[in-house]
Amino acid sequence: MRIVFMGTPDFAVGTLEAILEAGHNVIGVVTQPDRPRGRGKKMHPTPVKSVAVTHGLPVYQPVKVRDPEFVETLKHLRPDVVVVAAFGQIIPQSVLDIPTFGCLNVHASLLPKYRGAAPIQWAVIDGEKESGVTIMQMNSGLDTGDIISKAIVPLDTDETGGSLFDKLAKAGARLLADTLAKLENSQITPVKQPKESPNKYARMIKKSDGQIDWEKDAVSIERLIRGMNPWPSAYTYLSGKVLKIWKASLSGDESEVTAGKNSNAAPGTVIRTDTDSIYVRTGKGVLRILEVQLEGKKRMPCDAFLRGSDVTSGTRLEK
Repeated sequence: MRIVFMGTPDFAVGTLEAILEAGHNVIGVVTQPDRPRGRGKKMHPTPVKSVAVTHGLPVYQPVKVRDPEFVETLKHLRPDVVVVAAFGQIIPQSVLDIPTFGCLNVHASLLPKYRGAAPIQWAVIDGEKESGVTIMQMNSGLDTGDIISKAIVPLDTDETGGSLFDKLAKAGARLLADTLAKLENSQITPVKQPKESPNKYARMIKKSDGQIDWEKDAVSIERLIRGMNPWPSAYTYLSGKVLKIWKASLSGDESEVTAGKNSNAAPGTVIRTDTDSIYVRTGKGVLRILEVQLEGKKRMPCDAFLRGSDVTSGTRLEK
């Protein structure tokens, strides 16, 4: 089949490579324009572009895929199918109508759950036991097209946004390669999605979403810390400085942690420290902090942090 691939970040790289390894004819790769990065603001290609160039594939970088000039370019390519994986732009109907078999999207959730831009982080934050990848026939709605295939991926108890990202990227690549083979052999039976999703829309994550509200329970805060790792990270404030929290756990028996001290402390109060941990009162339960990064400093385990700080029982972490 003649395939046009649309993708931008690392998540999409494995899918492109899987298509190539399966021997499909990739006639073009569409990705976002190069962006300036770093202190020198040097232009950098997207991860997908880097892979495409390595394989000698034609690369297209329209500012907007809905631009009439690009739509005409795509028509001239005459693709049998367009594969979309974390491309970063809404695909208009003018593009959806071009390929013979339509546009297939590799979506990082078990649709109809977690429609939207950030399904990976929200699955961790919400405490889901499993996630997965769905190959969907794209339509004009937002992640509402017919389901072609699915792969389930269980979440570990210490799953982070980053580790789940890696798992789903690999699962998506395998699933897409298998789905294309079935599509070629007319072995696909699309399944319509229900109108409503069973959970909230997985909106795009903002940096401010990582701010910890200590009034919430320890379970929710621990999940937030994992979901926001590695980006944008969960954070609080210590003496007016941003304190990123990279790793934490539930403390277990609260009575043993408090040991009669600060038992009525306000949420956000440090109720105890030991050699490698900081214990913080939350709205319900105690959170054990294990790895942090103070503004202007390196990321470090709490034992190293405590040796150079004055955090003690009674210290208040601010919202």
